[in-house]
Amino acid sequence: MNALLAPARDWLDAGLAFFYPSVCQLCNERRATPAQGYVCAVCWQNVRFIVPPRCERCGLPFPGDITTTFECANCRDLELHFRWARASVVANDFLRDVIHRYKYSRALWFEPFLTDLLVRVAEPVLREEKITGIVPVPLHPVKQREREFNQADRLAQPLAQALGVPVLNQLVQRIHPTRTQTQLDKEERADNVRRAFAPVRPKTLRGERLVVLDDILTTGATTSTVARVLRENGAGDVLVWTLARGL
Repeated sequence: MNALLAPARDWLDAGLAFFYPSVCQLCNERRATPAQGYVCAVCWQNVRFIVPPRCERCGLPFPGDITTTFECANCRDLELHFRWARASVVANDFLRDVIHRYKYSRALWFEPFLTDLLVRVAEPVLREEKITGIVPVPLHPVKQREREFNQADRLAQPLAQALGVPVLNQLVQRIHPTRTQTQLDKEERADNVRRAFAPVRPKTLRGERLVVLDDILTTGATTSTVARVLRENGAGDVLVWTLARGL
């Protein structure tokens, strides 16, 4: 598969290089190539990878020298339907800007940069977990037509390839349009997505170990609802991985 994808990637890089100069699309000052997602080495330093200590349930990072495992107050107050959630990087202002431009302005040239951040952290952890498939959080059909792509589905593809597992984007559907979660508090987020998802074909899973994948996790309301649908549909274990984690 890699041998087949390499020529296509070469043609894509050549096409991007024709229309866009090899300059960072964030600072517009230093050199950056299509393979780097047009993010230069200096701007790259704004990335904050998530390392322990962190909440064992939702992956929220904490400062300090905590040496024992712990569960944060947010998780103690919520009924979460995944075993644990993890993210590759912190959703600081820098990452949020890149993701926002990628999702809403079709800045797809950032994709190699974003998928690199995702895969380099997620792949070794999920390989140890022996997952059997990745479930991208689905968009409502109206929103997908407006945006023309589902960022979770696109981010899932290279991770699935690295792990040698399928992207299972026909298990869960979003049946109700929801407000954007950005401006909602914890309770509003949970209520907003409570009945938003449903299985495509009920009772089709047989104990699989699955990963729900999305771009950003804040309270975990969306991914937890998708995890609940998968577990009610027969999944044996559900984990969550997101590219970035809100603080």
